[in-house]
Amino acid sequence: MIVYPPDRLYEEVAYVAYHLHWSYEDILRMEHRERQRWVDEVAAINRRLNSMAEGRS
Repeated sequence: MIVYPPDRLYEEVAYVAYHLHWSYEDILRMEHRERQRWVDEVAAINRRLNSMAEGRS
């Protein structure tokens, strides 16, 4: 059985909950791959917004 590191799980849940305002329970119900995809999507949005704020597109 593969065990996902608890620290990484907390980090992912906090990140998604903070940015998307989803509940802890909803986020934990996701499979790891789906949760990681949401993390990646939010990170991409943040990178684009930061680039635009710095005057780059």
